[in-house]
Amino acid sequence: MNSTEVLSHTDLSGPGGGGNPAQICLGCGTCASACPMTGIEGFDPRRIVRLGQLGRFEELGESSLAWLCTMCGRCQEGCPMDVRITDMIREARDLGGEKTVPQAIGKGIEMFMETGNNLGLPDEDFGFIVEDVAEELTEEPGFEDFVLPVDKEDARLLFTLHNKLVNTQNEDLKHWWKILHAAGESWTLPGSRWEGVNWGFFSGQDQVLKAGVDTIVGNMERLRSRGLMYPE
Repeated sequence: MNSTEVLSHTDLSGPGGGGNPAQICLGCGTCASACPMTGIEGFDPRRIVRLGQLGRFEELGESSLAWLCTMCGRCQEGCPMDVRITDMIREARDLGGEKTVPQAIGKGIEMFMETGNNLGLPDEDFGFIVEDVAEELTEEPGFEDFVLPVDKEDARLLFTLHNKLVNTQNEDLKHWWKILHAAGESWTLPGSRWEGVNWGFFSGQDQVLKAGVDTIVGNMERLRSRGLMYPE
């Protein structure tokens, strides 16, 4: 895919834009002032737009510049011309191919595609972890009757997880569960393919992005959940 195809593949401007950022960018620097990464290792969202203006997307895709972005979207939100800078970065990341994807993200995506979570955690281990946290919760006053709902059908909310909640921050699960229990909410955890974080968004790989969305939708349909909760 060449730079022209990239620009035609994604309309990089908002309302009133012509698709090519060269036609609409004012060079005002609002994006740079909004970006939390500006100045770190030479990062500046204006450089991203400038490379787009020059049609140098291959260079952008092969550099580390696009990977310094956190994808927070503050640049795009602040742009008075609605230049879709984060979309440009996703296009550039995808254009670079798998060889440019940072190892941690690439491995996480591989694990997600195989197991349904970015850790590659087997369902049995996941079940053991969350049940252990639930048992600890029942030892606290006021939560003696807490029962962890896993794969409960017809619950109002499907509760997806960030992998850190079952990896390094197990205690944070209790805070969420206490609120749901005290509120008398109807909710459930999926017993498999429970990951809510979609690394396809960060990698620029639309097929991975779609697979993540399909996983959540599939769990909602399987359990007949009417709403979704994602505690990111």
